[in-house]
Amino acid sequence: MVESGFLSYSEPDFLPWDGRIVPITFIGGYLGAGKTTAINELLARTTRPIAVIVNDVGSVNVDAALIKSRNGDTIELTDGCVCCTMVDGFGAVFNDIRARDVPPDQVVVELSGIAEPDKVRPWGRSAGFSLDGVIVLVDTDQFESHPSNVASYVRAQIGQADLLVMTKRDLCQPSTVAAVTEKLHEIAPETPVVSFDQAMAMGGLLSTGARSGSNAVSQPETTLFDAHQVTGVPMGQLADQAAVYQVLNNLDSNVVRAKGIAELADGSKVLIHQVGRRRSVTPLPASEPQAQTDLIVITID
Repeated sequence: MVESGFLSYSEPDFLPWDGRIVPITFIGGYLGAGKTTAINELLARTTRPIAVIVNDVGSVNVDAALIKSRNGDTIELTDGCVCCTMVDGFGAVFNDIRARDVPPDQVVVELSGIAEPDKVRPWGRSAGFSLDGVIVLVDTDQFESHPSNVASYVRAQIGQADLLVMTKRDLCQPSTVAAVTEKLHEIAPETPVVSFDQAMAMGGLLSTGARSGSNAVSQPETTLFDAHQVTGVPMGQLADQAAVYQVLNNLDSNVVRAKGIAELADGSKVLIHQVGRRRSVTPLPASEPQAQTDLIVITID
């Protein structure tokens, strides 16, 4: 049984896709922060089949040439992606995705402008899926002008994020950018903060939560990251999961994403995902045999 602030429903008896696990990335932020723009950019540049869950499919302006078919609240794209709405709740959408013969490489969920991420985190444990992380966009230009009732939602979202992204800095004076940055560190002192002048630049950052084809880990093209550096960190054979976490602890503080496959002393392999302050180290599914990789690390300049 999965429970959230919206509903509860019964999980399926068996894992789908022979045990393969699909990462879920939640995108939060108040109205106008740029969530839909970021998703549009992700769909425009991706070469991977992903599933995008949004509040309103019509708000995602997909190029008509990319649309394979439209059926009610679902849009099928020619590259294997699918966009669907949460009109019947998370349970119905997740069941529809699980019913597909081939799993997506990633699920991206656009939360409503007032949604609190902690209330939807449990869906990251839904059968066949794992939580990649919660990314919250902050409108730098409007942050200090929110009325008190809106500000309370915004603060809650910021405090529950794994990674914060400041958007629309180009509309602000340097003093405003500095003041908002300081406020974010005050509300969420342990959460990394990334800055983008335009939300569309987030398309590359979001895509790193996905898997490429049948591989659990692949190195993204560096051209996807306007202000990011992508490097590979050799891990060697590690004793156990505690040793994996020690490797993550030793990474620089400006790391915003990391992923890789580590081989442990007992011969088992684990899949590593990090987004902002969130980390997960889970057994590599038997359905995804793959050799150990370097730890792919993405840092901000």
